[in-house]
Amino acid sequence: MSDWKDRLNVVYSTNPDFKYETDSEEEQDTLPKEKQALRISLDKRNRKGKAVTLITGFIGSTDDLEILGKMLKVKCGVGGSAKDGEIIIQGDFRTKILELLQKEGYVKARVI
Repeated sequence: MSDWKDRLNVVYSTNPDFKYETDSEEEQDTLPKEKQALRISLDKRNRKGKAVTLITGFIGSTDDLEILGKMLKVKCGVGGSAKDGEIIIQGDFRTKILELLQKEGYVKARVI
């Protein structure tokens, strides 16, 4: 049974193999910690000169990304955000974050 809201912009199709396309993307399964190749870098672009530590390369669900981001923010004692596959931590915490990630089991994490 298909939800009628998914088909709002389709009037009629003569194609017997037609499938309604929805905008819902399936979330990617989270890779195990030891297989995550996280990159830690310092970013100052578009931030009014303030430095942030950027963690990229996370492959997995949004929930797991937010959990990891929250753990890093709490351990560093600063703010930040986790969205679109990257974690932003306010300030320069590259070495501390690398140590924290390695303690958590992210063995492929590296500072760029």
